[in-house]
Amino acid sequence: MTTEITSHICFPEPKLSFHPDRPTDQAIHPLLGLRRFGPYSAGLVPDPINIATISPSGDSNRLFDFMKKLAMSHAPAERKGYLPAWPGFKELFNVRMVGAAKDCHLELDKSIDLEFEKSQTPHVVLAEQLSRAIHDISSRRTRFDVLFIYLPQRWAPGFKGGVQDDFDLHDYLKAKTAAMGIPLQLVREDKAVAYGCTASVMWRLGLAIYAKAGGIPWKLAESDPETAYIGISYALRPVESNRPRFVTCCSQVFDSDGAGLEFIAFDAQEIDVQRENPFLSQTEMFRLMTRSLELYRRRHPGRSPRRVMVHKTTAFKEGEIDGCMEALHLCEAVDLIQIVQDVTWRAAKIDGRPGQQKGDAASYPVSRGTLVDISPREALLWTHGSVEGIADSGYYFQGGRSTPRPIKLVRHAGHGTWDDTARSILALTKMDWNNDSLYDPLPVTIGYSQVLARVVKRMSGLGTTPYQFRYFM
Repeated sequence: MTTEITSHICFPEPKLSFHPDRPTDQAIHPLLGLRRFGPYSAGLVPDPINIATISPSGDSNRLFDFMKKLAMSHAPAERKGYLPAWPGFKELFNVRMVGAAKDCHLELDKSIDLEFEKSQTPHVVLAEQLSRAIHDISSRRTRFDVLFIYLPQRWAPGFKGGVQDDFDLHDYLKAKTAAMGIPLQLVREDKAVAYGCTASVMWRLGLAIYAKAGGIPWKLAESDPETAYIGISYALRPVESNRPRFVTCCSQVFDSDGAGLEFIAFDAQEIDVQRENPFLSQTEMFRLMTRSLELYRRRHPGRSPRRVMVHKTTAFKEGEIDGCMEALHLCEAVDLIQIVQDVTWRAAKIDGRPGQQKGDAASYPVSRGTLVDISPREALLWTHGSVEGIADSGYYFQGGRSTPRPIKLVRHAGHGTWDDTARSILALTKMDWNNDSLYDPLPVTIGYSQVLARVVKRMSGLGTTPYQFRYFM
């Protein structure tokens, strides 16, 4: 028996594309790519983007002053090796962002603060008052593109429910507005208005506004056009909800370039719960994959993908595997990949020296994109690590602290090397348009489906039509 593991390989940082017809408009840095080339969907977003607002009594001017900063340039005060200066919304996206018509700006009654302070359930007060305001402003839906809601820090006790309450104000409001077809942007005083680095806030907010208005900031530059990616996640409803307990299956279908931001959700009836994890029956998985395939065909004039990669965080049980294979039998290749985030593996990077059997510890962590096989059906992939070509100093390590953890990939179906699987997962970590980071630790197939499941479980009815992700960002 040996304690050695196989030698590693390291994939280059995935490139992003910023123009549908110019292959030269590519970059590995999403923000610098935007500054240099502009957004992928230039000219396809309504100009101007009209913003409606809901704010507490007396706070509307503070929100308006904050929104005006989007039109200005701001130098970064943090992450200076990565974060470029914010150039202004119009300069970056070539689209104006303006306030909507006068009747699209609501101030809540000033009595809410007194009621909020006296209530034993402030989250209920806040939810009811904001729900009424959203319902009111929805009657002017044709006059605005994105809705801003300002949440002052004094309302923080109402952002979450009590110990026994399954309540999150963010998810609650997203569920409300998504059902109405309203893209929502929450503006918290502590995380936005009063945050120390205005450039960072403007990058995050600007990207979110553009995407919520229907824009595509970037796509993946190197991808197989005949491959589709599906992410599956589940959410748990509270017992007192009187609705199916194990709940909502969210299946998100991504095109090969990572930009197909539509998904389906429904209440699963046949669930096997093992150690608090739900697993679908063969029938339920067949139903889920069939609907996902229908969604893909709708986007690609009746054509099925040649290859499908399905991601989830729990194992694929035998019935789930059979359901996938039955539904996807027309596809040439089907890969069922479990992505495990909480692993105990760690690694250190060693710089080899000429003439030495052993090198010295490097000054930077393991490179992002490093892949190590640990068994015939398992591999470790470092989606978090040091990256070359980002910072002037040579290497960029996002966060700058701790030893990066890999994710473990477990193949439950599929053949061949890990190369295509690992490359695609690495690339999909760069497709979150809701932040300004170089990448996320998880691919968007997993990250987005988890967000979707959390929000969708609060919706009163799950229809059969697909949902657009921009309503849940």
